[in-house]
Amino acid sequence: MVSAIIVASGKGARMKGTMRKQYLDLSGRPVLAHSIMAFDSCSLVEEIFLVVPEEDIDYCQTEILSLLDLKNQINLVCGGAERQDSVYNGLQAIDKDTETVVIHDGVRPFVHPEDLKECILSSKKFGACILGTPASDTLKSVDKADIIETTLPRENIWLAQTPQAFQYDLILKAHETARRDGYVGTDDASLVERLGENVKIINGSKFNIKITKKEDLAVAKAMFDAGLI
Repeated sequence: MVSAIIVASGKGARMKGTMRKQYLDLSGRPVLAHSIMAFDSCSLVEEIFLVVPEEDIDYCQTEILSLLDLKNQINLVCGGAERQDSVYNGLQAIDKDTETVVIHDGVRPFVHPEDLKECILSSKKFGACILGTPASDTLKSVDKADIIETTLPRENIWLAQTPQAFQYDLILKAHETARRDGYVGTDDASLVERLGENVKIINGSKFNIKITKKEDLAVAKAMFDAGLI
C-alpha cells in the first residue's frame, strides 16, 4: 500500500496575512486544493492523510474537501507544534501495513502526478527518494555579518523539494530516533540521512515551487494563468 501525507499545518507567518497560506486563493481554488488534486490523480496513491491545525479540521472538510471531486477518501489528522511533529502525527495515523509513505508540503500546489509516481517507484527500489533540482545559481557561503567567506562548487548541489517517499518502517524509525534525540531536521530526508541510510534524489520541476511569501503566490498565479502548469 502507498499512503500519502500532505502537511498543511503551518501558520503562514511569513505570508503576513490573516488567512493561512494553504487556504489562499490560487486561480479559483485554495492552494491546498491543487496539491490534494495532484495526489488524488496519481494512480499509485491508495490513501491520503491531510494534516492540518486542529482548529481547521471542520473548515477543511466543509470549505475545501467537500467541494472537490476526489476518488480517494481524505483522512484528516491534527497537526503538531512544528512540521516535524505534524508529519509524525500523520505517520501514527496511517495503516501500519503500509509499505510506502510519500510526504508532501501542502503549499507546493504544482507537483506533477508523473513526478510523484516516479518518486514513489524510486523509493521502492532505493528505500528513500525525493524530488529536487540541480543548483544553477552561484552559491556563496557567508558569515554572521553576511560577508562572503567562499564560493561553493555547485556541481553536486541540489535544491530539495517534496514529495519525498520512503519505506514506511524506515521513515518511522527516522522520526522516532529524531524525537528521542531532540533533533529537528529541515526535511524528512535529513532524518533518514542521519541514520546513515541512502536517499536517492531525482529530477523534479522548477515549477514545483513552495508558496511561503506573497511574491510566491503572485508567481504561482502568473504561472497558472500563463498555462505553464
